[in-house]
Amino acid sequence: MSPEVVPFTARPSHADLFSAIPVAVLVLDAEGRITHANSACELLLNLSESAMVGQAFEAVLRPPQDYVDRKNGHGFAAFDVEVETSRGLRVRVDLLETPVNEFAGWRVLVLHHAAQSRRMTQGADRSAGARAAIGAAAMLGHEVKNPLSGIRGAAQLLQSGEEDDGLTTLITREVDRIAALIDRMQDFTDTRPLTLQPTNIYPLLDHARRVASAGFARDIIVEEQFDPSLPEVLVDPDALLQVLLNLIKNASEALQGTTEPRITLATAYRHGVSVSSAAGRPRQPLPIEISVTDNGPGAPDDILDHLFEPFVSSKPEGKGLGLPLVDKLMRDMGGIVQYSRERGPEATVLRLLLPRAM
Repeated sequence: MSPEVVPFTARPSHADLFSAIPVAVLVLDAEGRITHANSACELLLNLSESAMVGQAFEAVLRPPQDYVDRKNGHGFAAFDVEVETSRGLRVRVDLLETPVNEFAGWRVLVLHHAAQSRRMTQGADRSAGARAAIGAAAMLGHEVKNPLSGIRGAAQLLQSGEEDDGLTTLITREVDRIAALIDRMQDFTDTRPLTLQPTNIYPLLDHARRVASAGFARDIIVEEQFDPSLPEVLVDPDALLQVLLNLIKNASEALQGTTEPRITLATAYRHGVSVSSAAGRPRQPLPIEISVTDNGPGAPDDILDHLFEPFVSSKPEGKGLGLPLVDKLMRDMGGIVQYSRERGPEATVLRLLLPRAM
């Protein structure tokens, strides 16, 4: 039997194919103006295509100096370079440009997130696995050895017959510490599907803000910049609340020592944002954005590419479990989390992108 012929009208258009390309692509005309930007480009730069089309490329994105000094009409390639959008978002990319031969002066630019590119290599995977193993060993050695030492000392005192009502309390507290640590680590091995349901995110945001302001963020100004017209979101409410609390706690810890510390919770609707939340999953719209912004110094450059890997932390007493758990829960809900450092003024942004409820 001959294969079934798909009607021409059922085939994707060139616009559909361009939008589905999984790396960021920009098309420039002979005057250097942006004529097209695909969905991956919108996501990478946090700018909609409508905001970019018609603008001069340099007015939207500040490229590296080598690109500015290039000879027009020739291809260009730069790897692991920093570019900055007009809104102050900085991201490291592999930037490649090629001319469109049949159209003089027209160019196609590809922006491949440098961190994602490195993670796709076998060497990067091995390095990440080694870092995780070393981090797990160091963290467990610190977090488990200390309470076990206290428990052993208390047990010896009890065995010697020295009565002390506080010893049993000490033992209970230290055992609880170990159990809590193991519970947190087990969160990463929980493969049970979340219960996704249409949810109004504003009661969750309000609850998270109240908890933070009454506890770990009580000395920090927490502002709200909400879009009141957002539709319901398809999430697990408990999981999203845990994500919000983790991000606000992370922000509050990053603000220690900062003058006039401030956290901003914001929401927005991003038209046209469509991504895959994990390898092998189809692309789907993720138009609901929740962001947690702080005016702290941001993450050190040497761990930027590994923020969402377990046991990676810049804090002396940090366990490196907060952001990886956020990443896991977001992917389990079909969404993603992004980190960015922005200027004007300097700020750190953790951005959540989620599907809307149908």
